Amino acid sequence: MKTLKISEDLSLPLETVTQAIGILAKRRAGKSYAARRLAEQLFKAGQQIVIVDPKGDWWGIRSSADGKGPGLPIVILGGERGDVPLEKEAGEVVAKLVVEERVSVLLDLSNFRKSEVANFMGGPSPPRRGEEGFLEALYRLKAREQFRTPLMLIIDEADAVAPQQPQKGEERMLGAAEDIVRRGGQRGIGCAFISQRSAVLNKNVLTQAQMLVVLRTIAPQDLKAIDAWIDVHGTEEERKILKGSLPSLPIGDAWFWSPGWPTVNGIFERVHVLPIETFDSGATPKPGEKRVEPKNLADVDLDALSRQMAATIEKAKADDPKELRKEIASLKKQLAAKAPASAKPVETIKEVEKPVLKDAHVKRLESVSERLATVGTQLVEVSKEITEAIRKVGTNGHKPVAQHRAAPPIEALRPRPVASARAREVSDFSGQLPIGEEKILAALIQYPNGLERNQLTVLTGYKRSTRDTYIQRLGEKGFVEVRSGKVLATSEGVAVLPHYEPLPTGEELQAYWRDRLPEGEWKILERLIASYPAALDRDYLTKQTGYKRSTRDTYIQRLASKELVEPGRGEVKASDNLFI
Repeated sequence: MKTLKISEDLSLPLETVTQAIGILAKRRAGKSYAARRLAEQLFKAGQQIVIVDPKGDWWGIRSSADGKGPGLPIVILGGERGDVPLEKEAGEVVAKLVVEERVSVLLDLSNFRKSEVANFMGGPSPPRRGEEGFLEALYRLKAREQFRTPLMLIIDEADAVAPQQPQKGEERMLGAAEDIVRRGGQRGIGCAFISQRSAVLNKNVLTQAQMLVVLRTIAPQDLKAIDAWIDVHGTEEERKILKGSLPSLPIGDAWFWSPGWPTVNGIFERVHVLPIETFDSGATPKPGEKRVEPKNLADVDLDALSRQMAATIEKAKADDPKELRKEIASLKKQLAAKAPASAKPVETIKEVEKPVLKDAHVKRLESVSERLATVGTQLVEVSKEITEAIRKVGTNGHKPVAQHRAAPPIEALRPRPVASARAREVSDFSGQLPIGEEKILAALIQYPNGLERNQLTVLTGYKRSTRDTYIQRLGEKGFVEVRSGKVLATSEGVAVLPHYEPLPTGEELQAYWRDRLPEGEWKILERLIASYPAALDRDYLTKQTGYKRSTRDTYIQRLASKELVEPGRGEVKASDNLFI
């Protein structure tokens, strides 16, 4: 079986392609060199690789180490030496190319501004309906069974893609990066993220790495950041050995640390990475040294690539209202140019215009008009959704469960909804629920099997007396009922709030709560998800999170009320609903 030879003493299994790997070191210590060695070995073993290069350092991978022979036939998109230019809006198009054609590519983002990197990788900000960035589209497309083939995503300067403190417009990019690192392996996506600043690399991303590769590191804040990974994966003895050696490691020496993988004994080895086999285009120039330019680059099938990208781009443009309007305007100009310059009798105009109406321009115009009408319908639906979102924003500072992070309520913008047909059968229903009743009913709709009263208290925040008052009022309207100690939404109640649905399951449920849970609850749940289906001892959770016993148990109780964990005697496990 093929292996990936990293050093004379270390070879990694081919399954490395779907692992999450963190490669950390100070500047010029050899981290990109180690990543290049890994990329070369994966490609030579027949695996697909996608390299994200924000600095423009990787283009030399197309040439041999001495620059005299060909390197790896990897398509370069963007940058000064790209085979094909790259636009900031092309993230989704490139993701489709990567997934559907299984082509290995180097994405050179060095000509992009910071905001354009976020646009390409994460999608436009503010978000526009139906538009995705590269990471979002990659993760979504790889969910399809026919596309679940192994792919290693290598992100250099990863702190620019997954920052610890994202700026405005970078939130989508960070969220998509977290999805890939946490759950990408199930879809065939491995990820190697490289950073010289461990301290500014997002900790939710760093701690999810199954393997840590660390080269020389000196800065105290970066050493402290590495502790975040060790706290989750390592032992105190291993911590002392690793951190004691990092400040003095020679260039090219690296620690490879992977607890429990690929065997139960894992990997904890210090090695010297073998030389790379392609041109080191990221090497720092030295004073007085003439820069060597490679004379031979590996050939790639650019004609096939251009056809593939053109087809994908046209498909993406087909339903874009802006593009359709541009095309209509262009066609109208062409038709106007064909019209006679001087006024003529109606009969003469008809004779002249009839042949024109049969030409290709008008046929294209008709086709575009039909497509625009379809898109117009979609825009109307979007407008309706926005109106409904505004309607659901409550009064008195409360927000409904499904809109946890909505904007503050503006009563003047809140339309009075019309009651559904079934709701109008209840004589005392006015057509609009008070916010407290709506909040209770929304929670019950999200949990169709019903909730106990204490669960409703946790989910809505209402005290016992207030909660019971709302339940009583909803019961009088016929919107809820109590069976076997649980409160359930009736079919009439569900009809009153048609835009609330039962919570999802599996990965979608994890994503839903990741954005909504308080930090303490998520910190507990995150560790339980990582250990599933095994349960974790409560004392172990205390050690991992640093929470006191009472605080820890409070978070566990709240998670249990949300049906996200299953507490046992002295231990707790993640709910099966998070994985079904």
